[in-house]
Amino acid sequence: MKTKKALIFGITGQDGSYLSEFLIKKKYEVHGVVRRASSFNTQRIDHIYQDPFDKNKKLFLHYGDITDSLLVIKLINIIKPNEIYNLAAQSHVQVSFDNPEYTSNVDAIGCLRILDSIKSANLINKTKFYQAGTSEMYGATKDKFQNEKSLFMPQSPYAASKIYAHWMTKIYRESYGIFASNGILFNHESPRRGETFVTQKIVKGLKQIKSGEKNKLYLGNLYSIRDWGHAKDYVEGMWKILQYKKPDDWVLATGQICSVKEFVNKICIKLNFPIIWKGNGLKEKGISKITKKPIIEISKKYFRPLDVVYLRGNSKKARLKLGWKPKYNLDSLIEDMLEN
Repeated sequence: MKTKKALIFGITGQDGSYLSEFLIKKKYEVHGVVRRASSFNTQRIDHIYQDPFDKNKKLFLHYGDITDSLLVIKLINIIKPNEIYNLAAQSHVQVSFDNPEYTSNVDAIGCLRILDSIKSANLINKTKFYQAGTSEMYGATKDKFQNEKSLFMPQSPYAASKIYAHWMTKIYRESYGIFASNGILFNHESPRRGETFVTQKIVKGLKQIKSGEKNKLYLGNLYSIRDWGHAKDYVEGMWKILQYKKPDDWVLATGQICSVKEFVNKICIKLNFPIIWKGNGLKEKGISKITKKPIIEISKKYFRPLDVVYLRGNSKKARLKLGWKPKYNLDSLIEDMLEN
């Protein structure tokens, strides 16, 4: 049987690193695109990097950027991958307000560059394409659960860019017959999550406060509610989406919800570091029961211009048709983040 080739844009991110591990275990030849920088930015995949002269190597890294159209089409032409996973993104919601043009170039037009390269390289019948969507696309929805038929109501340049990519994926699928699928993934975390994302910020911050390395943790909206899962489960879902008999759109979610404040409380319990809450609004504080001092405060700096208050996914379709089901719950996710 011929070895399958996968090309991952965004291989050095949280999802890209777990996906590359997963595919290598599946005996794939994995190619990843890495942005050139003056310092090494491959920490998440260093443990699976192989000697470039190893004849049995399964991981190949290529310098490039999804904003470079010539590079995208060149790589796709040379590698001729069986599967392409577009995980490349400026994925921080707040940053997308500060850098809307860059976010759009990467998250929206980046997807178009890949789709059109598949078409131009005459790989329509050879290459399957996965586009990483996000629950943020649902934005201000009033639905109790969001599924594949729920209305998109974006509340950030990031979400709007992802909706463009979502619809271009559908258009290229229906217009040209490309096996192009959208995964609408709800929040998924891990020990490899970036430190600017709220879950990792909370985990690391509270550990540092308990050890005496830090005095306070500043947060934004404590009452944002999210559906949090583990990235390991979600990358397996990405792969399952491309193994399905036909291209389609899929929601991956746990269906369980937790507010930012509840997440903080769970971390404190796991760390045996009890806190009590006092005050309201911007004056609400988390106070250590041990030191009696405030260790968590609210900062207006971390509130978005338009906030998304509630997201909860319904992944019934993926569970029935793909046989996908998360192995981690929120407690086991937190334990993994704390231990690693």
